[in-house]
Amino acid sequence: MVTHALSHAARDAEGWLSQAAERYGADQIARLRHAIGYLLEHGPELAADSGVPLSEHALATAVQLAGMGLDADTVTAALLAGLPEHQLKPDQLTPAFGTAVNRLVHGCLSLARMDRLLSDSPVEGGQSEALRQMLLAMTDDIRVVLIKLADRACALRELAKGDETQRRQAALETRELYAPLANRLGVWQLKWELEDLACRYLEPDTYKQIAKHLDEKRIEREGYIEHVIQTLGGELAGAGINNASITGRPKHIASILNKMRKKHLSFDEVYDVRAVRVLVQDVKDCYHVLGLVHHLWQPIPGQFDDYVSRPKGNGYRSLHTAVIGPEDKALEVQIRTAEMHQEAELGMAAHWRYKEGGSGGERLQEKIAWLRQVLAWKNELADSAELAEQFKNELFHDEVFALTPQGRVVALAAGATPVDFAYAVHTELGHRCRGAKVDGVLVPLDTALKSGQRVEILTVKEGGPSRDWLNPAVGFLKTSRAQAKVRQWFRQQDIDTHIQEGRDLLEREIHRLGLHNVNLEKLATRLKFAKLDELFAALGRGDLGSGGLAKALQDEFQPAPPKPLLGRRKSKASPSGVLIEGEAGMLTTLAGCCKPAPPEPIVGYTTQGRGVTIHRADCKVVARLPESRQSRLLQADWGQAGDQVFAVDIEILAHDRAGLLKDITEIFVQEKLNVVRVNTLSHDGEARMEFTAEVRDIGQLSRCLGRLAHIRGVYQARRK
Repeated sequence: MVTHALSHAARDAEGWLSQAAERYGADQIARLRHAIGYLLEHGPELAADSGVPLSEHALATAVQLAGMGLDADTVTAALLAGLPEHQLKPDQLTPAFGTAVNRLVHGCLSLARMDRLLSDSPVEGGQSEALRQMLLAMTDDIRVVLIKLADRACALRELAKGDETQRRQAALETRELYAPLANRLGVWQLKWELEDLACRYLEPDTYKQIAKHLDEKRIEREGYIEHVIQTLGGELAGAGINNASITGRPKHIASILNKMRKKHLSFDEVYDVRAVRVLVQDVKDCYHVLGLVHHLWQPIPGQFDDYVSRPKGNGYRSLHTAVIGPEDKALEVQIRTAEMHQEAELGMAAHWRYKEGGSGGERLQEKIAWLRQVLAWKNELADSAELAEQFKNELFHDEVFALTPQGRVVALAAGATPVDFAYAVHTELGHRCRGAKVDGVLVPLDTALKSGQRVEILTVKEGGPSRDWLNPAVGFLKTSRAQAKVRQWFRQQDIDTHIQEGRDLLEREIHRLGLHNVNLEKLATRLKFAKLDELFAALGRGDLGSGGLAKALQDEFQPAPPKPLLGRRKSKASPSGVLIEGEAGMLTTLAGCCKPAPPEPIVGYTTQGRGVTIHRADCKVVARLPESRQSRLLQADWGQAGDQVFAVDIEILAHDRAGLLKDITEIFVQEKLNVVRVNTLSHDGEARMEFTAEVRDIGQLSRCLGRLAHIRGVYQARRK
């Protein structure tokens, strides 16, 4: 039985090759004969998905493509693409058939894998458009898509006597995916056949009803159109319109059914079952031809549309009229200039836009328009590799299309990772993502996805994203949408904890700067926060740094020096850097209890035998003075002390570690502070350190404390 089938296929192949010799050169015919031999040798017992012998199906596909005028490489690849992958190794194909054929065959294998994915999931609804985009994106060479379309047309023909379930599944995929794709690419002779066969299998009763209404065979309808073309052509020539082009194509059954449903018409109301198109030189010729058509045949009332003077919203321009043509049959006539036709076929008003409801977006429309233009040029391109390169460089180079386990297509930016994929499917899936499988294999989360891959996200029941995902050096996230979702998650988490941490941080900073009576509402307003809790939360999250907070506190709440008494003399230079009641030169001593330093407010206390002791204005010792001694208090102010320094006590609390004292000492050296006393105590891993350092002013001290607080392990650095 197999031998008989092979003999039959070989005879059919030889008969076709003898006809193909008129189109292809001797070398190309030899390569096609070699491909047929390879197919018969390696697939004698194999069957196509439709159930017919693989050799028969492959040859039918090749004949279809050759009839469309495709190059020999494309036809050769169509003969080989149905064989098992292990028989299509590059090291086997390239020496025998060349690099171009090898690339085309493996492109077809890639689309075949997608077919297997689609067989697991229905191709309906909004996914159809995404699937069409993915199919194109997976292909480096547009000829692979053309092979696929021809393969599908042949399979549908072969399924006429096949399994009912398989036939309906193939027809559904064709209607939703492949027929619209053929329409986009302008491959009309495949488009009408794909649509008609899908309609025939999915709606057999309706298909038969329309076929009965037509009451004629397709070839008879085509003959009718040819008669119309000859009659109208003679009329135009007689009127002096010699450069007009008249073409026609009878409507196929699926198209008639779509129009009836879309416009809620009965069959008798469909006037463009038979249609011709007239292309002329300029606009005035359009209306001239319209008059001639109406002179030849009787117009049907209400069926004239002037889209030339009133273009459609998408820019489409043409004259449409319906008449009672020869044999009293309804006939539609479209009249437009060559420029209008170019715009309708390739521009923003391309035929597929209003056929398919305008889906796909402006960017996709422009690219498909480019594709159709390339198809129109294919006969002018001497090198088919040039066509392939144009396709590869222009179409979907910045996108990948991956599949969920359920078959849903997800469009992502090129370079996207499984984590980007998870966030594109659902935000919560992204948050709980902990691993991924690509085509069933575990992969790292920074793997760059490719079009056509099936991605399964592994999750935990609870949890959230990692902050490492936001690190561009790690490479977990490539899309801005996913990055924004991760940032938003961290902003919303533990808001109460952030508020409390921010409150504690603010209190420590106020204490470190030695400030009192700070108006927190005023501080929040200065830092442009509407509420105080927003200020605390920003501090807790780290959105507001300690440096910005310290500056705002100092600028707003650092006490100004006390105003001098009325009539007091201006400041003078003082060896001690202190003026008592405006006078310089008095014996003064800085108090050891509070260790004042400029520019903080100070007060003098008269002692017996030791001159005047200078305290900070808020010193606790001064605050506890009995009323009987308060008369000893004197106005004091900082004078021009030159290079004088002031001793202050600094306390540091930290988690003890090796090298901690060294790091602290380096800060003192860098800030040029002279440390005159050190006392350290370490217990249970905690270190308490006290330093007495000489500073020029409070600003130098504040800067030093800020740097000390950022040393690893230090959780408090303050002035005692």
